[in-house]
Amino acid sequence: MSIMNTTHHPEGQIDCTEHGAVLQISINRPAKRNGFTPKMFHELGEAYTRLDDDRALRVGVLCAAGDHFTAGLDLPTIAPLMQRGEKSVPLGLVDPLNLGMEGYRRRVKPMVVAVQGITYTLGIELMLAADIVVAADDCRFSQLEVQRGIMATGGATLRMAERAGMGNALLHLLTADVFDSAEALRLNFVQKVVPAAGLLAEAMRIAGQIAAQAPLAVVATRQNVLKAVEHGPLVAMHDFLSVQKTLSNSDDAAEGVRSFVERRTARFTGQ
Repeated sequence: MSIMNTTHHPEGQIDCTEHGAVLQISINRPAKRNGFTPKMFHELGEAYTRLDDDRALRVGVLCAAGDHFTAGLDLPTIAPLMQRGEKSVPLGLVDPLNLGMEGYRRRVKPMVVAVQGITYTLGIELMLAADIVVAADDCRFSQLEVQRGIMATGGATLRMAERAGMGNALLHLLTADVFDSAEALRLNFVQKVVPAAGLLAEAMRIAGQIAAQAPLAVVATRQNVLKAVEHGPLVAMHDFLSVQKTLSNSDDAAEGVRSFVERRTARFTGQ
């Protein structure tokens, strides 16, 4: 399945296309199975930052050109950074892996990911760092860092266990095996599996449905779920009254009531 035209840039690139309130972010280095170079990491951080900073944008969709999502890191170009303990995404940008590391911003707006074909290492970590994942039925997943003598440090050790339990996480983390879309769905790594030909359309459909909702409420809801996962339900619960008070006094809340009374589609402004 091909999502877009290929690029001739040897280090790859990240392409952004606006579809109304949805920002499509495309990984574009299909000749190398979309292996990530420092240049691509930098541009991906810029794309995620653009999503959060542009008020007209409400949802992101991360996808990839060609038949594969990504084979992971382009080790010859990334290894020198790893050996020096450096990051590929510049400080001050939104971190695509959303780890909350010092010096990086955390993404605020929702991200839907469409994965196909080979989705290895970084590919799994990018999708687990997002919010909703749609997988093609031809996916092959592998978190194979131990096979290369390194450790997964993009969030897999955290999020695989959180989604699937310690045993299931270690089964795949320690064996470096290859598993399919059905297994990824069973482990809650992905939310939907669809035929490869309809992958991007389904991801865009979901993103469009999210973009049609009240933006402030969408962001607040996502943030509360994230807080509950990372800090526990009791911590997240303490935000209920204050957040609901703020939201219920917004223009969008008033529009929500008006549209209900007038039996029409709401026109939200994010205010």
